[in-house]
Amino acid sequence: MKRIAGLSRRTSVSLRKTAVALALILGATVLPGPHGDFTSSAAAPMPRATLSAAPVLLLPGTVDSNSPLVWDLEDGQHKLFAMTSHSGIPRIANGSSIDRLGGTAQVSLLPHPGHAVWMEAVVSDEVETWYGFYHNEWPAEACGRLDRAVARIGAAKSFDRGRTWQNLGIVLQATPDTTACDSPNRYVIGGVGDLSVMLDADKKYLYLFYSQYQKQQDAQGVAVARLQWADRDRPAGRISIWRAGTWERNAGQREFIAVPGMMGRRIEWSYPAATPLVATSQPWHDADGRVDAFWGPAVHWNTAIEHYVMLLNRARDESYTQEGIYLSFAPRLDDPSLWSAPQKILNGGKWYPQVVGTSPRTGTDKLAGASARFFMSGRSDWLINFSR
Repeated sequence: MKRIAGLSRRTSVSLRKTAVALALILGATVLPGPHGDFTSSAAAPMPRATLSAAPVLLLPGTVDSNSPLVWDLEDGQHKLFAMTSHSGIPRIANGSSIDRLGGTAQVSLLPHPGHAVWMEAVVSDEVETWYGFYHNEWPAEACGRLDRAVARIGAAKSFDRGRTWQNLGIVLQATPDTTACDSPNRYVIGGVGDLSVMLDADKKYLYLFYSQYQKQQDAQGVAVARLQWADRDRPAGRISIWRAGTWERNAGQREFIAVPGMMGRRIEWSYPAATPLVATSQPWHDADGRVDAFWGPAVHWNTAIEHYVMLLNRARDESYTQEGIYLSFAPRLDDPSLWSAPQKILNGGKWYPQVVGTSPRTGTDKLAGASARFFMSGRSDWLINFSR
């Protein structure tokens, strides 16, 4: 399995320790700062969340991406499966609960899309099949910068609880002309990735929340796309993106790509930028090195407050130094304008914050209740408590 040399944003584990804002209550007030308002039309008071210290809990293996968890029945026993990825290699572990997970084993993805893969979201059809969505980084060959990456999002399915995966192809990628070849960014100079996926309550749509890294400032930030659940086995070319207040269907452009050393050509789909949920006022890829942008969403449904909850990173420079961790709420998924203004819950912090529910047989990264575990980079030192 190939890896891209020099892409240490995902491989570095030497993040600085930061001050923790424990028990910070979230309200409906928009934080001051250079960002424009979050595109929210929700007038009702937002739920509240607090952090409280808890014994350390670690996901198995090493982690530098979102880590999906799934409950499933195997050999007559209910087991919790956790997928963790590091350096572009996904692995899987299982156990009887979040604090009793065993060792990891490397998974296979065939045909492999090339270079580095992080499996960041998994949804089960509750029968026999898991559907996974991965972040795939390719070196920026068109720019002559093999130590920098362009990201894209692919889909896969598994019939053996995540141990082997059948690749369903790339489902979201940016157009080639949006790569920022002259970017001072330390890691990623274009594309889309760092994602989370939610299936709506009616099982009609899969919603993809992802980060856009295109060179145009108005394209940068967290965006939303969706796929009909009925199209989950053939997702390529069937994505709709949220753009200018509406869902744009069939927005992708098909391209036939020659494959070196092979007969024929493969089909790839690229998409225009979706409208970011938060406008980026200090962009990626310009010359000053400063950034003010949200990225890396992680979304779950919270039963206690009956809202969807999104965790977000906020970067302050081209090296992805953390300004803080933020939360946003929405009552439903079909209208992205309902997401509330992001509220800070932690100063600094580490990449890839996630909420993980602890209820037996139900709690995962997609479903949690009043009290859940708060993870960053696969480590939890806190509980996160939700209320109205």
